[in-house]
Amino acid sequence: MRALVMDGYGGPEQTAIRDVPRPEPAAGEVLVKVQAAGLNPVDYKTRDGKLRMIQGYDMPQVMGNELAGFVEKTGHDAGRFSAGDRVFARVAKDRLGALAEYAIVDTEHLAPIPPSLDFHEAAVIPLAGLTALQALRDELALAPGQHVFISAGAGGVGTFAIQIAKWLGARVTTTASPRGRDLVLRMGADRVIDYTAHDFTEDLRDVDAAFDLVGGETLSRMLGIVKRGGKVVSIAGIPEPTTARKDLDKGFPLTALFWLASLKPRIEAKRHGVTYRFLFMRPSGSELAELADLAEDGRLTPVIDRTFPFAKAKEAMAYLEKGHVKGKVVVTMD
Repeated sequence: MRALVMDGYGGPEQTAIRDVPRPEPAAGEVLVKVQAAGLNPVDYKTRDGKLRMIQGYDMPQVMGNELAGFVEKTGHDAGRFSAGDRVFARVAKDRLGALAEYAIVDTEHLAPIPPSLDFHEAAVIPLAGLTALQALRDELALAPGQHVFISAGAGGVGTFAIQIAKWLGARVTTTASPRGRDLVLRMGADRVIDYTAHDFTEDLRDVDAAFDLVGGETLSRMLGIVKRGGKVVSIAGIPEPTTARKDLDKGFPLTALFWLASLKPRIEAKRHGVTYRFLFMRPSGSELAELADLAEDGRLTPVIDRTFPFAKAKEAMAYLEKGHVKGKVVVTMD
């Protein structure tokens, strides 16, 4: 089968499309014939080696984190899934493999694709959609009437986050460039701040919660706009001890390392009377099924910036790396 393979950590030159053996499903797994795969910043960050402290891989490694396709074959104890089912998933973090003609997926990470979605749309939901759901509902515990600030609302996670926050009944303020303004308003944002012309801290105060998708100085400034007792969740800042324990199921060495690395943002957060949490999302078939229901009800709309054929998967990655993608990039297995 053809696959986008990473031969080592580094730049795009470390990846190539080539033939590799087709995997076989074990107990509790299915083999998916991939029809489309979503791309995410975590893909090129993994290739660059920026995440090897969190999750390292034996090389060569087939790339890709999320997919949509047909169940081709089931292993023993595959539960309710059978050959021919339309499914989508965020694959296991320690396995990857979505950017290939066939991929192995744990059944606990798998969910049926709702009838209203095609494979392109379904493929871009799992990673970004689960990230937004886990951040806003599970971590921030957004409640109806609360005010949440979401940075970079026009990106892959941002477009899902706005819609999920509105589903949870929250009022949403987000940042976007003039080019992304119409998109975030269409997603349901109540207020849009043009980050190219305005500093969101100038007139934004005492929001109930904040979701950081940018990191760096944006995260630092974000800590000061949340009301005391509130919480800031980031996917772009620095991992902290809870990340190691809860998200990665790691022991003391990584917990201690994250405690030290995150000292600055945690001190800043304490000074403002808020809590800082870095989220490394968890694959979940049950939560993905919830997102499928939202999509079927018209409450969650995937936004696709551009589609590439699998033969141009490396070009698709380069396009994503340039930044300023509105929504998601998808690769199709034609």
